[in-house]
Amino acid sequence: MNAETHLGYLLFLFDWLIRLAALAWIPVRCPPAAARSWLLLVGFVPLFGLPLYLLLGHPWLAKQRRQRQALASQLIRDRQANLAMLRWTPTAHGMSADITRLAERLGDFMPVHGNAVELLDDYDDSIAALVADIDAAREEVHLLYYLMFDDAVGRAVCDALQRASARGVRCRLLLDAVGAKPGLRAFSRPLRDAGVEVHAMLAGGLKWRSLSRMDLRNHRKLALIDRRIGYVGSQNLADAAFVPGYPNRELVARVRGPVVRQIAALFASDWLIETGERLVIGEFPTNAEGSTPAQMLPSGPAYPFENARNLVVALVQRARRRVVLVTPYFVPDDMTLGALRVAALSGVDVQLVLSMSNNQRLTRWAQRSYYDELLKAGVRIALYRPHFLHAKHLSVDDEVALIGSINLDIRSFALNAEAGLVCFDPAVVAPLHEVESDYLRDSQQLELHQWRRRPRWHRSVEGMARLADSLM
Repeated sequence: MNAETHLGYLLFLFDWLIRLAALAWIPVRCPPAAARSWLLLVGFVPLFGLPLYLLLGHPWLAKQRRQRQALASQLIRDRQANLAMLRWTPTAHGMSADITRLAERLGDFMPVHGNAVELLDDYDDSIAALVADIDAAREEVHLLYYLMFDDAVGRAVCDALQRASARGVRCRLLLDAVGAKPGLRAFSRPLRDAGVEVHAMLAGGLKWRSLSRMDLRNHRKLALIDRRIGYVGSQNLADAAFVPGYPNRELVARVRGPVVRQIAALFASDWLIETGERLVIGEFPTNAEGSTPAQMLPSGPAYPFENARNLVVALVQRARRRVVLVTPYFVPDDMTLGALRVAALSGVDVQLVLSMSNNQRLTRWAQRSYYDELLKAGVRIALYRPHFLHAKHLSVDDEVALIGSINLDIRSFALNAEAGLVCFDPAVVAPLHEVESDYLRDSQQLELHQWRRRPRWHRSVEGMARLADSLM
């Protein structure tokens, strides 16, 4: 037997050892759906699939980051114990009671009354409001964003932070190390020279080895001004057309009242996780700014459960008349998909609003693979035409609204750090319905019989893209 034959046997043996090891290892570390995708990839191309799984196979975090998240959660729960006067108690037997209990157990924050919530649907107006609030700040400005670009919006926010710092305002900026790389490169030095504290979250490059799985990201978009005003939503610190050909449409909630305390606690948690420093944040006003009960729902791989997915599923399951879900990226897991089907089959009007244009080609093909089964169950699917609809929100009946950074995809549910504002108030749901109706006026509603006329090769591409859902 010659050397080439020996080498062939060794490669054959190694090939099958990889497959068998993957069969024993992957199913105990991944959910079944993700495990099937990874096993399929490793089975077809072991020498490529195994290294890719080791890099991206499960959302692991360094022990230190998990410990800091647990510490932050404990601090939040302890401090809320002394704020019983702010707690909102819904009717004992109703959807709001169920959702508030679930959200508090998942994300630590209790429901609080006395909030004012303003929905900002215009992109430029939202940025202008944020810059104006920074310019009016007297004590502190805390910003946490996924994207910050070196463009007109990035420069406007950077200039506002420099002006605030020059007035003696304490300014801190947390930016995702990968998503906000252009902003970090352009603005870190001038901001630090002006006295602004700037930190990158989930640093990329070689640092990821000691911190987390390399593609975990902090996808939150939060702002806190003087412990009085908070921003929560889908909008980044970038021009609307930062992706050429896909001008974004967003939705942001500008809030005042006790829930701003929770936005501050969430910022302080991320600051602690990234820097190890416990922020000392001053006293908050306790007076009511409005009549909306609300609570924050953070989510991310540092939590023991998939907070965002669990809350979305619970909201869909408790809908009695109508649920509207708006998201740019729709690659649901089995639990979310099942909840949508069951709700529609139960007679609930389930309306899914997606963007007709999409800046992620693989995601676009994958999400199309779900349309047939959802339309067959009675879920209505609308494709918004004028812009890239990047807004992320959900309304249930006339009672509950969820607004924030949460996409309806596996990445948002399991891999990204996200934040959502849950509002229990018809006075917030009503203007949100108006925004949703505006989307629908400029959307194409899909019909099952028409959808099934698409070319057969589309179905094949969609099916293959769906197999890669764990990588999206």
